[in-house]
Amino acid sequence: MYQPLRVAIIGMGGFAGKHQRSVKKLEEEGELRLICTCDPCPENFTEKQEEWEYIRRGVRVFNDYLEMLNACASELDMVTIPTPIHLHARMHQACVERGLAVYLEKPPTVDWKELEGMIETDSHSVFQTMVGFNFIVDPPRRLLKERLVKGDFGNVRQVAAYGMGPRSPVYYQRASWAGRLMMDDQLVLDSCISNAMGHVVHNALFWCGAEGLDRWGEPAETEAEIYRAHSIQNGDTFFTRSRMKDNIELRIGMTHACSGRSRQEEWVVCEDAVIRYHVQNSVPGDPAYIIQWNNGHQDVGEPSKHDWVVENMRTYGQYLRKQRERPLTTLADCRPFVRLNNLVYLAAGRINDIPAEFIRQDEQGFVEVAELCESTVDLAATGRLPSEQGRPWAVAGGGKAEVEDLHELRKVIQNMLTSPR
Repeated sequence: MYQPLRVAIIGMGGFAGKHQRSVKKLEEEGELRLICTCDPCPENFTEKQEEWEYIRRGVRVFNDYLEMLNACASELDMVTIPTPIHLHARMHQACVERGLAVYLEKPPTVDWKELEGMIETDSHSVFQTMVGFNFIVDPPRRLLKERLVKGDFGNVRQVAAYGMGPRSPVYYQRASWAGRLMMDDQLVLDSCISNAMGHVVHNALFWCGAEGLDRWGEPAETEAEIYRAHSIQNGDTFFTRSRMKDNIELRIGMTHACSGRSRQEEWVVCEDAVIRYHVQNSVPGDPAYIIQWNNGHQDVGEPSKHDWVVENMRTYGQYLRKQRERPLTTLADCRPFVRLNNLVYLAAGRINDIPAEFIRQDEQGFVEVAELCESTVDLAATGRLPSEQGRPWAVAGGGKAEVEDLHELRKVIQNMLTSPR
């Protein structure tokens, strides 16, 4: 019987609350034990601390993560980092320098150059960092990917993902970094494709990595259009069409400028079949996936019923105990995700403000744009960007971007910040 892994959590608010609950669940199962946690304002979480039973569990509370690490590093095995995107790199480095394994919430960063620095930092760690892209652990997804790699469906031709994730203006007021391109001269690039629905983008790249189970497709050339209906720095709506290095076409359309229920779906178009994967919990009652074979036969898969953060943390614990060969998603595995996010800005060249005549706000305060949700599905089905679909609010992007153009990213983002609204 093994001893529980000793854990620290940086943060209590926002998604850190999910980490707190997940670690508590795994502590009850004997997998982990929370030693300490921190937050700049722990007094704001008095009720939560009672709910999480800190006193009974003997959890130490700090105001600063460096103070916590300096005081407790010798008592820890791993640290989870569910903090704002622009803080990830420095916190990750502080943990690795103290010999601690890191479970890092997604996205690790949305800056390709910063990611390379984090990968270099991680190369000096005994254990690889795991990045918390939750749905890669889903058993039906992994079984289908194994079949895809074996060639059961024929070669992959196209992968598409669309997402409608309603967000009211309050969503962008929850934190100083929300919906921003930059903060304190640091790239943030918080968006639906990097953050809220970043899991789905990561999933789509996972389907593109047909050479192996734990492989992600690499973008070679990208076209994109970015739109904005909310009053934010960044876009709230992204469309991209990419040619991957193995010539698979990747299509992604996602928006927060919508109302109603959330809906996210992935399509994998192969020579012999089309796989339609419903992202878990987006449509209650949906199957996990439908395989439509060219011969007319159809296979349906039932969804798994798991808490994905708990299961991701569980697998990381298995890796730290040497029961698994590798984390589900490493920092190096995130290169395609971060580069694709960056190429979208380079290809679009600007953020297009949607004219007020096409925007309405519903009774709950959600902003929605005429024909926008239909446009995300149209892109998935036909490969046409909104400007090619003839949508009345659409404007063509700036052209094509390649990985060799990444060095221009900061200049393009600066231009977006200074361009008139």
